[in-house]
Amino acid sequence: MILFPAIDLKDGQCVRLKLGDMEQATVYNPDPGAQAKAFEDQGFEWLHVVDLNGAFAGESVNGTAVDAILKATKSPVQLGGGIRTLDHIESWLSRGLSRVILGTVAVRDPALVIEACKKFPGHVAVGIDAKGGKVAVEGWAEASELGITELAKKFEGAGVAAIIYTDIDRDGILTGINWDSTLHLAASISIPVIASGGLASIDDVKRMLQPDARKLEGAISGRALYDGRIDPREALALIKAARAKETAQ
Repeated sequence: MILFPAIDLKDGQCVRLKLGDMEQATVYNPDPGAQAKAFEDQGFEWLHVVDLNGAFAGESVNGTAVDAILKATKSPVQLGGGIRTLDHIESWLSRGLSRVILGTVAVRDPALVIEACKKFPGHVAVGIDAKGGKVAVEGWAEASELGITELAKKFEGAGVAAIIYTDIDRDGILTGINWDSTLHLAASISIPVIASGGLASIDDVKRMLQPDARKLEGAISGRALYDGRIDPREALALIKAARAKETAQ
C-alpha cells in the first residue's frame, strides 16, 4: 500500500483545486522542486504529479516545473495531464518519469493506450476521472457517457500498471474518499487501483489498510497533507506496520 502525495501544477506553481475548478485554485508552494524534495524527506516513496494546464490544453504546459521536480528528487514520479501521443509518452519517460498517466486519450483512443503498454511495459497508467458516475475528460471539463468500470475493462490484459480513479465530486473538499465506488472498481478488474479524490484524514489512511482494500495499490493525498490534516509520520508509520503484519502472515 502506497500513499502518494500530490503535486498539482498550475502556471508553474503547486496548487490544489476545489471540485476540479481551475478558478478555485489555492497556491501551496511556488517552487515545485522544493515541494517534491520536502515530500521525499518526509519519507514518501512515490510522487503523483498533474499538469493541470496541460490537461485542459491537450499538451504538456508545465514541463519546466516537472523537470525541476525530477531534478530535485530520486523518488519515482508519475505524471498525468496533457499526455496524448506515443511521442509525448516516450519524451517524458526519457526525461526520467517512472510512469505516465493517460486520461482523455484512454477514452478517445483506447488502442493507443494498449500500444503504449506494449511499447513501454510497466510505465503506463490510466487515469479515470468520474463525475456523477460517468467518466470526465479534457481536464474534467467535459463529461462522457462511459461508465467507470466499462472503461477500465477495456484495458484488462493490456499491461496497464495501475488505474488511478478520481471522484471529482469529492476532489479537494476533504469529505473522504468514495470507498464504495473505488472498492467496487477494484473488485471488478485485475488491474491495481489507486484511490484519489477527497482523502481527508488519518481515518482514510486507516480505511485503506483494511482487509477489503488490500487489492488497492494505494491512495493519493493532496489538500489534507498541505493543510496539515494528515501527519506524514503517523500515516507512513501505519502503512509500514500494516506491511510488516502482512509479510509476517
